[in-house]
Amino acid sequence: MSSGQPSSSRTATHPSLILAICCMSIFLVAIDVTIVNVALPAIKRDLHSSIAGLQWSIDGYTVVVASFLMLAGSTADRIGRRRIFQIGLSLFTLGSFLCSLAPTTFTLVICRMLQALGGSMLNPVAMSIITNTFTDLKARARAIGTWGAVVGISMAVGPLLGGFLTQTIGWRSIFWINIPVGLLAIFLTIKFIPESRATKTRRIDPVGQVLVVVTLITLISALIEGPHWGWNSLTIISMFIVAGVALVSLIAYERVRSEPLVDLRFFRSSPFSSATVTAVLAFTAFSGFLFLNSLYLQEARGFSASTAGICLLPTAIAMIFCSPFSGRLVGAGRARLATLIAGTGLAGGALLLTQLHVDTALPYLLFAYAIFGIGMGTVNAPITHAAVSGMPRAQAGVAAALASTSRQVGASLGVALAGSFTESHQGEGILGDSFTSSTHLFWWLIFGCGVVIAGLGLAATGKKAQSSVLRIAHLLEED
Repeated sequence: MSSGQPSSSRTATHPSLILAICCMSIFLVAIDVTIVNVALPAIKRDLHSSIAGLQWSIDGYTVVVASFLMLAGSTADRIGRRRIFQIGLSLFTLGSFLCSLAPTTFTLVICRMLQALGGSMLNPVAMSIITNTFTDLKARARAIGTWGAVVGISMAVGPLLGGFLTQTIGWRSIFWINIPVGLLAIFLTIKFIPESRATKTRRIDPVGQVLVVVTLITLISALIEGPHWGWNSLTIISMFIVAGVALVSLIAYERVRSEPLVDLRFFRSSPFSSATVTAVLAFTAFSGFLFLNSLYLQEARGFSASTAGICLLPTAIAMIFCSPFSGRLVGAGRARLATLIAGTGLAGGALLLTQLHVDTALPYLLFAYAIFGIGMGTVNAPITHAAVSGMPRAQAGVAAALASTSRQVGASLGVALAGSFTESHQGEGILGDSFTSSTHLFWWLIFGCGVVIAGLGLAATGKKAQSSVLRIAHLLEED
């Protein structure tokens, strides 16, 4: 039996069940990205949170996930995928329970970080389990397609479910739903998922890991706390300097390491580099969109949490329908068209929102949300395709993990920037047009992100870009 394959015949008997268990885990992680946003005003009132506190309740989660995705994947390859998967499910479930009990914003942020530590072990490890379970290429493609559909649906229904639970039971209930699902997934993992390890594992890169954490924490902290401490304050300037030095040090160190945490050679591939930038920009747009609109609908417009969730339904529906459509476009070799639709949708939705006011007509608002949802629903498939396109099979998982990390980095930046832009212009209050007008600059930023994504779609699919893939694939195959 190869150490890279599952260590039990159960894989052949229950491949669909194993896929279902893995999809349960990604359901937890993906829905948590969006479900919390609709509950933010309720959390603000109950825990007397500042805007910065609300930002940290989201970014405390995404920063930790972004920081430890790569480490979780390599550790699972080394000591056992099922073992790390179980630990991840246990930490996520425990963190969810503790979040539901949090008495203060600070406690909530700490518990969210614990939850995120578990979440970082689920996405890459579940993908490794799926890859090792479905050895037939067509079956594997169908399984990954199912996985992707669950991600899209989970993120789409999060605001609707979050609004309903917050309105009927209270914001703490958005964390309760993770507990039975998590416990069931742990039980099924123990019973049905066989243990597996990689035949060749990458060495741990502690220096690179520390530099990644320092870069993200200091950058996000500076962006969130800038409006409070002052952009010219020594503390904020120092944070930006530390983030820059850590990033430069990370690049310099990873260039000379034989088995780096982040293989910089990947970025010689134009499609991979484009996928990374697209992931950051798209999820900056999406996380900022959810953060600001959850506050706008409930605090500025006075809607209930459930009504706010219903208002976001056009975004959810568009994402649900456009995700498989985008996958079919990419599968048919039309990744350029998918990326152009994604960039145009994000830019178009943001452009409409630059005209947002406290009394904006509801049909106009819902139309803007739907256009934005088309862009967001279409963007994920071309990101994953461009990230792994042309990569040797042995490196495809690492490339996909880097793309996932880029998504989480973008999600962190989106909330940090959205909150900081609005606070810098109108302070702590969320009062009618004062708050609404302060969001316009952020929507112009997202409009620019959409334009850049469309441009990257054109640049990353040309002949010159494809030749760069062949060069990087040759180098990686030699290793």
